[in-house]
Amino acid sequence: MASIGHIVAPTPTGEVLSRAQARARLVPDCMVEARRIANTVISGWHGRRRRGIGENFWQFRPYSDGESLARIDWRRSARDDHTYVRDREWEAAHTIWLWADLSPSMMYKSTFGAVSKESRALVIMLALAEILARSGERIGCPGVMEPVSARNAAERLATALIHAPLAEGLPQTAMIRGFSDLVLIGDFLDPADEIMARLGPLARRGLTGHVVEIADPAEETFPYAGRTEFTDPETGERLTAGRAEALREDYRRAYLARRETMGAALRQLGWTFTPHRTDHLASEALVAVHMYLSGMPAAERHGGIGRAQKASS
Repeated sequence: MASIGHIVAPTPTGEVLSRAQARARLVPDCMVEARRIANTVISGWHGRRRRGIGENFWQFRPYSDGESLARIDWRRSARDDHTYVRDREWEAAHTIWLWADLSPSMMYKSTFGAVSKESRALVIMLALAEILARSGERIGCPGVMEPVSARNAAERLATALIHAPLAEGLPQTAMIRGFSDLVLIGDFLDPADEIMARLGPLARRGLTGHVVEIADPAEETFPYAGRTEFTDPETGERLTAGRAEALREDYRRAYLARRETMGAALRQLGWTFTPHRTDHLASEALVAVHMYLSGMPAAERHGGIGRAQKASS
């Protein structure tokens, strides 16, 4: 997933070794920061509430054709002209798959960002793992760690990430069964139609998705001026602009249009979309995803996403 910047791509062998060493140094610090943020966010939260098989009442909702008549609550239905069923709270352990993009473009950090995109993605991912592990959820990472339900799941994930092979693009998901949650954290700078071509089939398989887009402030504002050379950190391709400021408006228009297109397409799938900048607090994105996983109603969820997009623009 390409990014903008002034990074010269090293040789393939040197790149693999350099990135592996950089990740090994980065992950422990990210785990410390993730735990600190998780301790702040987790206060007062005792797990997710979802509809499903359980003993506790959750909500009334309109009856749908094909459902068992035994689920109809006749007392509630007698109050008006509609037929309602009684839903119960979901109590079984749930599998949540967490994934962070660790491709070269995520290493980008401008002078305007607090940390690299890679560092922020790892912190959000590990903090979410810490919170979910304390709630008894099963946590996995596609291609990196099989789902586990353990208090130290976040530490186990951090260790697995250090030893995981370098991978490009979106994760392989053949191992993920339907009716799981999938949290994807990355910069998602590829064309929106290409990304949705990969994500659409996942939604049709029954997965509930939550996409967190990590952006460096410079990627949104394009603060460059004068003669500037831009290097794609993944392909090594270069673009030299004689007057970079002349590109600013067209660039911003295209960048924000890509985000809006992808966000709208994800919402049509019933997924959530959270744009996040590295000059903002990591806890902002963490709280947003936490609320979506907790079962916030769709109307409120979409409203919150719209406000987040507007604020970050």
